[in-house]
Amino acid sequence: MAALTDPMLPRPFRIEKVTHETADTFTFELSQQQADGDGRFDFACGQFNMLYTFGTGEIPVSISGDPAKPQRLVHTIRAVGSVTRAMKKLKKGDTLGVRGPFGSAWPVQQAEGNDVIIIAGGIGLAPLRPAICSILQNREKYGHVALLYGARTPQDILFEKELREWRGRFDMQVMITVDHAVGTWKGNIGVVPDLIKRVKIDPDNTIAMVCGPEIMMRFCVIELHNRGMEHDTIFVSMERNMKCGIGLCGHCQYGPEFICKDGPVFPFSKIRTLFDIYEL
Repeated sequence: MAALTDPMLPRPFRIEKVTHETADTFTFELSQQQADGDGRFDFACGQFNMLYTFGTGEIPVSISGDPAKPQRLVHTIRAVGSVTRAMKKLKKGDTLGVRGPFGSAWPVQQAEGNDVIIIAGGIGLAPLRPAICSILQNREKYGHVALLYGARTPQDILFEKELREWRGRFDMQVMITVDHAVGTWKGNIGVVPDLIKRVKIDPDNTIAMVCGPEIMMRFCVIELHNRGMEHDTIFVSMERNMKCGIGLCGHCQYGPEFICKDGPVFPFSKIRTLFDIYEL
């Protein structure tokens, strides 16, 4: 994709497909309406876009698509506010404004030659999905790969089809847990950090990528550190309420850092002293 001359100017994208993942979460597959060249939208795993709904507003959303398929831009969104609820009403053929991509990336290349632990809570699986896809497409470059995922209930589990496919692989460990079991659920019940205790970890040769609610990430980091991992090998995504996407408005300032410009992905060692400050 050609670089934007004005990073504040949204480009029009057409909704090609809408998938309802759960009762309040949906996925858009987008294509450029005014494509440059081959219409590619290249991005790094972990980056985000600003999505604009005409007449309603703009929100930051991490890209959840496969980096190897740049002709389709994929975003998974949870309807929790006025803008996202308006987006949930959109259908195939409608238009969204897109700015980006912005932000830092998951350390997919840095992790080559190491074991990888991917830990997600709730919709936090969506920002990690590009990294999972990239790692599995280059599986021979990594050691042991484990995915630990937690949701509130079985009905809140994202990407069920892909989770089944990943779980069926012989070269990837997948564990799923829910906070509350309902219906016919016979899997794990409990919080995500408890799953870490069941993973074999070589602390000197492991990279961890963590995304989810801050309380979940906090306890996951504690457990990983207790297992011998250093904070500079644990990466977290600090997705906060961003407004401009390029560090101008200061809305997402996190101590000396701007989440949109310096993040959203950080090695925990960089933000450790800020992470423990209540309501920062």
